[in-house]
Amino acid sequence: MTHLPALVTLLTVLLLFGTLWAVGHARGKYNIKAPAISGDPAFERAYRVQMNTLENTVMFLPTLWLAASYGFSGWAGIAGLVWIVGRVWYALAYLQDAGKRGPGFALGMIGWAATLVMAGIGVFRVMALG
Repeated sequence: MTHLPALVTLLTVLLLFGTLWAVGHARGKYNIKAPAISGDPAFERAYRVQMNTLENTVMFLPTLWLAASYGFSGWAGIAGLVWIVGRVWYALAYLQDAGKRGPGFALGMIGWAATLVMAGIGVFRVMALG
């Protein structure tokens, strides 16, 4: 369980690659030439999935590693897997229909919030003890 955050980090990198691939594929399929970021709604959904995933990753990875480093390695890894499942669900739903992205987003936020709480407890516990 102590190495679970590392696995989650690798899965996060694969998720980021998957969103990158989806945007590239959509660019070709819908003939959206760089640097354009608008055009066909299906391309725009793929682009938003990629950007939203990048934005969430910036908040998620630091809290994952803070939680793991300050006494919650196993639980942080489990919360990280919840985040991964939520983000994959979010991405697949959003690519189909933007209105269906909510449940995956909510699950991902639960995973992130759990890592944030664990990170906060861990850091404050160490600071209080000294």
